[in-house]
Amino acid sequence: MANNPGAKKAIRKIARRTEVNTARRSRVRTYLRKFQDALNAGDSALAKTAFIEAQSELMRAVSKGVVHKNTGARKVSRLAAQLKKIAAA
Repeated sequence: MANNPGAKKAIRKIARRTEVNTARRSRVRTYLRKFQDALNAGDSALAKTAFIEAQSELMRAVSKGVVHKNTGARKVSRLAAQLKKIAAA
């Protein structure tokens, strides 16, 4: 258990940051799910708009430090590949 004021403050800061990061990560997952739903429906126009939103949200998470830069780039790349595949079909 933390004894000194600095350690207690650090615990409070970490708790606040964890709550914010959890909300941001959840928000990203929501947009990814919307994109997957659009793909499963086979609607390429809806999938395109969902892709743009998901890409934007992923990059926002990267800029906030919730997701690593390479992880965000990899996920966006895979989403783009899925979108390209459905557009070609």
